[in-house]
Amino acid sequence: MKIYLSIVVPVYNEEENIKPLVEEIYQSMESLDKEWELLIVDDSSKDNTGDICESIAKVKKEVRYLQLGRNSGQTAAMQAGFDHVQGKYIATLDGDLQNDPKDILRLLNRLKEEKLDLIVGWRKDRKDPFLRSLISKMANSLIGWSTDIKLHDYGCSLKVYRNKTLKAVQLYGEMHRLIPAWMSLYTDKARISEDEVNHRPRIAGESKYGFGRIARVPLDLFSIIFFQRFLSKPAHFFGFPGLVFLVIGIIILFALSAQKIMLGIDLGDRPLFYGGILSVVFGTQLLTTGLLAEVVVRIYFSNKNRPYVIRRDSEN
Repeated sequence: MKIYLSIVVPVYNEEENIKPLVEEIYQSMESLDKEWELLIVDDSSKDNTGDICESIAKVKKEVRYLQLGRNSGQTAAMQAGFDHVQGKYIATLDGDLQNDPKDILRLLNRLKEEKLDLIVGWRKDRKDPFLRSLISKMANSLIGWSTDIKLHDYGCSLKVYRNKTLKAVQLYGEMHRLIPAWMSLYTDKARISEDEVNHRPRIAGESKYGFGRIARVPLDLFSIIFFQRFLSKPAHFFGFPGLVFLVIGIIILFALSAQKIMLGIDLGDRPLFYGGILSVVFGTQLLTTGLLAEVVVRIYFSNKNRPYVIRRDSEN
């Protein structure tokens, strides 16, 4: 692979920050004696970000500019970047100058030395408003507890990846917040680590952070927990509760039927009778859903998608 390091920067309305960011990245790469590239992914900005990026790309050979057709969100912008870079290693950072490009090579060196697949920046001395930092800490604790990947800062955009492993992950929705958890589906958790990085206050532009993201975290967590545990066996997720409801419903209906036959008790006005019917129907639906999910998973894997990544191959 010719390109050694690819740097992906998703941006949206960052016209005041783009030029100084590119300059800082170039300064931080001066000690790198290998080929590198910078891909700026513009998430259909409404200001002059696109024009500035395009003008930079015309004069700097390492810079490439990619503009999305419509505003699709940070996750889509990051995936577009991953799809269009060629580096053996990939680094990501925000376009707001709060991440320090000087940290990139240090993280990269540690990734190589410790044979990691992902190293995440930890903004230990975070320069954000108190409420935002507090909510972020709470979310990080919840994510770490739920996914069993103990990191201090899931939300830091400054990360360095091993491309071979990252390529197995397809991002969609709001998955960029939980990339370490998603990568754990394809690599050992021990190969995911973190390191302290410099964090700076925003000096230009406006934050794209909205508190509407808070409500999305539990939904994202449910998705990752499901995929972590049941990606290749979804019938196990639906099957157990389905069997429980089905058995409970059958027992209820059997007991009521015995009372009707032996004691002549009328069942039409008994709520338990309808509860038994609903339990059987619900259990059957869950079992059917599990079977359909198994079919979908088999189709998914038959299309050459695999729940693993080959790290070494003696023939290569």
